[in-house]
Amino acid sequence: MSGRRPCHKRAASQGCTGILRAPPIRCNVGGTMYRTASLILIAPALAACNPSSPGETNAPGDPEDRHPYEGIAPGEAVHFTGTEPFWGGQAEGGMLTYTTPENPDGEVIRIARFAGRNGISFTGKLGDKPFGMAVTPGECSDGMSDRTYPFTVTLRIGPQGTGELRTGCAWTASRPFTGPENP
Repeated sequence: MSGRRPCHKRAASQGCTGILRAPPIRCNVGGTMYRTASLILIAPALAACNPSSPGETNAPGDPEDRHPYEGIAPGEAVHFTGTEPFWGGQAEGGMLTYTTPENPDGEVIRIARFAGRNGISFTGKLGDKPFGMAVTPGECSDGMSDRTYPFTVTLRIGPQGTGELRTGCAWTASRPFTGPENP
């Protein structure tokens, strides 16, 4: 292999041999991250990432549905829990209480609620860090009890892209968890 270098570092006109390669890219398609390295794969990956016509999106759900998610009423309390590390709390009426084993009474923060096509989200500030939590319908297990919850939770504490991500489960009075009350 003497004298051969990867094609993404030398142009073909400079004697590059082998498959032309490009740096890896990442693409989120239907919630699944794909990593491509070959130039041959880049075009289909980009086509999957980008809408093919104006106004078209790759967002989940029915693209014709313009109604906000109605599975959790605007005034309904949302209870949430997560493990590793343990955390939980409740969001209701513009306020969210975030609890941990170190702070069982919790920290209360102001939040904004947004209903998208397939769930709701709450945003605010926890201490001096941005806080974002998405609640979407889907069977969920906390991995510690025999409970099954009707919603999944994705929590971000810190800046978008660099903040700490956590996952957990949620329930409401109208859509309670199933399983033991006190596991």
